[in-house]
Amino acid sequence: MARWSEFAEVEPRLAQVVHQLLYQYGPGLAYLATVRPDGGPRVHPVSPVINNGGLYCFIIDSPKRGDLERDGRYALHAFPPENSDDEAYLSGRAARVTNSLVITRLASEMRAEPRVDWRLYEFSVEVAMAVRRGSAPTSAESDDPRARRVWRERGIPVRG
Repeated sequence: MARWSEFAEVEPRLAQVVHQLLYQYGPGLAYLATVRPDGGPRVHPVSPVINNGGLYCFIIDSPKRGDLERDGRYALHAFPPENSDDEAYLSGRAARVTNSLVITRLASEMRAEPRVDWRLYEFSVEVAMAVRRGSAPTSAESDDPRARRVWRERGIPVRG
């Protein structure tokens, strides 16, 4: 499983597009999909944080946190842009962060409320995808602004 920094090192252009779409409204905004106990999907809005080489999310005491504790699989989809159908998608596994230095640093930087029952998770990146349909190309993209880019960590099977 790749950390954000490992993915970004291998696919810097794709990582930049995903980062732009996650942070297009200022703070990171995305929909987090987790796996319910019955196997069905559960989707909630979250504020992911890309910081110090990792992709993190503070998760309060909730059904989605229970899902991640039981089954770490996740999918993350950036909020849709207002003026295009551009997309950014990541999937992999979430792991609870137990390193108190990392927790304290990120909680301070992100102003996480200390009285709230939250836990910090780091999301590995196994699959990343971005599709640019309606926006102008950036310096991070190819000449084709509608390019679809997909990255899969080595060993992750390619499925239809």
